[in-house]
Amino acid sequence: MKYKQEFAKILFEVLDQEIHVKDLEVIIEKPKNQQHGDLAFPCFTLAKLKRKSPTIIAQELSGKIKSPTIEKVEVVGAYINIFLNKKIVSEDTVADIIHQQEKYGALDIGNNRPVTIDLSSPNIAKPFSMGHLRSTVIGNSLAFIVEKCGYKPIRINHIGDWGTQFGKLITAYKLWGEAEKVKQNPIKELLTLYVKFHDEAERDPSLVEQGRNWFKKLEDGDEEAATLWQWFRDESLKEFSRIYELMNVQFDSYAGEAFYNDKMDTVVKLLEEKQLLVESDQAQVVELLDEELPPCLIKKSDGATLYATRDLAAALYRKGIYDFDLSLYVVGNEQSLHFKQLIAVLEKMGYGWASKMVHIPFGMMLKDGKKMSTRKGKVVLLEEVLNESIAMARHNIEEKNPNLTNKNTVARQVGVGAVMFHDLKNFRMNDIEFSLEEMLRFEGETGPYVQYTYARACSILRKANWKPEDTVQTTSPSWEKEWKVVSLLTEFTNAIKRAYEQFDPSQIAKYIVDLAQAFNKYYGEVKILEDGLKQQARLALVYSVTVVLKEGLRLLGIEAPEEM
Repeated sequence: MKYKQEFAKILFEVLDQEIHVKDLEVIIEKPKNQQHGDLAFPCFTLAKLKRKSPTIIAQELSGKIKSPTIEKVEVVGAYINIFLNKKIVSEDTVADIIHQQEKYGALDIGNNRPVTIDLSSPNIAKPFSMGHLRSTVIGNSLAFIVEKCGYKPIRINHIGDWGTQFGKLITAYKLWGEAEKVKQNPIKELLTLYVKFHDEAERDPSLVEQGRNWFKKLEDGDEEAATLWQWFRDESLKEFSRIYELMNVQFDSYAGEAFYNDKMDTVVKLLEEKQLLVESDQAQVVELLDEELPPCLIKKSDGATLYATRDLAAALYRKGIYDFDLSLYVVGNEQSLHFKQLIAVLEKMGYGWASKMVHIPFGMMLKDGKKMSTRKGKVVLLEEVLNESIAMARHNIEEKNPNLTNKNTVARQVGVGAVMFHDLKNFRMNDIEFSLEEMLRFEGETGPYVQYTYARACSILRKANWKPEDTVQTTSPSWEKEWKVVSLLTEFTNAIKRAYEQFDPSQIAKYIVDLAQAFNKYYGEVKILEDGLKQQARLALVYSVTVVLKEGLRLLGIEAPEEM
């Protein structure tokens, strides 16, 4: 990014400031083939401005481009291709990384302004399934990415702890539940009861009415209903906490749906005052005709508030408490219409900040091509997958490195990392077919591959007893063999910028896989520890790779073991 900005400034000067430097920076490309240079500027945009053929413009400008960091300028058609000075850029980049350490790649665009992130949000009294993995890991990674860009992330776990499902669950518990069984294995037993309720309700529709009645009792503050609800909630949170601890995911707030129960009347009053509520089929709605959206349902015919009312209350509360600069909702793709309506209603209410609310959708976790369903009992438990992955990592360690001192810690880091990376390497809008075999592979474009590359680089540094505070000698390699690695190191900031702008952690995941592959190729070609004359500079490069791989993994919420 640094050299892209520098190239843009040079073009800005030779063009006599005819086009803004930021606009030039956007146009500059990185050629897919390194033989075509390190950076390229297509001159098509200038054709209208200069009233000349882009090919002629490229020829005219190329002779004026001069800088110590540019080794060669080539013109190919309408493209100006530049080749960076390998020695200067390599030594500058390595020095920057050693100096900045984990701060390398950071963007100072957030000014410490708050960004709320609504993520994970599992339902109480249901197991934490693989279906909840996506919101959890995507949201957690985005929190690290916005922080790297200078913002202050606020992670909110909007727990699903209210709704008609609790009436169903209380009904099922009253009919078939046993306190002792629930105490011994709370979530598993509650899931069994929930699935049984839906199976029985297909044969006996009166159960649905009983479920509604129990939820009405809960809403009205019935002591028995409230006690059971609180018990189900407490047991669920204990289980969730164990899984979050395993994944090293933390939250700033667990304010769930029930938290907003006493805040929804205010929303309804505000909508009434602003004359936005209209009656439709005995229900209260906000019309969104101008926005070309269906009406947003605020109150049902029986007076009950809805999901939209609750999210409006949550948005107003969060703005009031956190005064967010951005509010991100990491929620599945199937909720896209809901968030369009939510933002549209807030804008109609006159809240300009609603434009700072962003729904970040993602595809589904599929099993045999179909969405996983708790209701039908077709669910894969996340904790079981994580534990199986950890066990496989432990088995691999026993086979390949039985003398490793902290086997259990490393097995957890690698096993959990494998599951998280498998999700995050995919563009978030893609559906992911659940496959334990694919997820737990320890070769190819996987988390363990990147972690192993990091551990290998750490091992080289240990063998050489090299530390960053050691003085780096000016004697250096030609940087020809190192150039692919160096070139990727210079791209770290760009990868972070793309991940932030697109709210897409896969940009980071793909980047660190590319860096790991380039480093392993370099490791296979160069005897880093044997060449005394060039050893110090090469070790400084190895150290730079460890810094960036570790930080890239951290931005995904994944740990980097120094030994494997």
